[in-house]
Amino acid sequence: MKINNAEFMLGAASIKQLPHGGLPEIALAGRSNVGKSSLLNKSMGRKSLARISQTPGKTRELNLYLIEKKLIIVDLPGYGFAKVPLKVKEKWGRLIEAYLHEREELAGIVHLVDIRHAPSKEDVQMHEWIKHFGLLSLIAATKADKIPRGRRQAAVSTIRKALEPDDATPIVPFSAVAGDGVKEVLSWMWETAGSRQTG
Repeated sequence: MKINNAEFMLGAASIKQLPHGGLPEIALAGRSNVGKSSLLNKSMGRKSLARISQTPGKTRELNLYLIEKKLIIVDLPGYGFAKVPLKVKEKWGRLIEAYLHEREELAGIVHLVDIRHAPSKEDVQMHEWIKHFGLLSLIAATKADKIPRGRRQAAVSTIRKALEPDDATPIVPFSAVAGDGVKEVLSWMWETAGSRQTG
């Protein structure tokens, strides 16, 4: 599935700044260094659609990307060990929670976790939010190229045990380097967005 049109729309510091065009939205949620920008760039077939920072926590707004003029991908501020003041982290948390709770256009969430490690307490909290708000989700186990293929299934089992997602929630090993999981993530995004439009 090739993406022909993908562009940055805007960065929003509050829910009030978001557009109301009626297009379905898929959000990307994950720790500050989990690879959200890399997943977005690889999935969209772009090298620099989203800027990849060497400094975790650079995304401080809701960054919106318009895909094929049919879907909006929303990159949420990263959580975890970004070296920012506590007040800033709390502000991000309120912004993310408000978006998950209030945004009618939100169709589903790609929740990114690092396949190399057991999910952190922040990962667990994020997935509890996702379940609490009754949102559809896919868990992308990023950096899959960093471990042998023979270890992936055990890593996926560890993630499923820690996050306790709904049975219908897929966990997809993803590599922005090798391209593993790109088709699965893209297909899920379009199917989830389509179900919201027809639902």
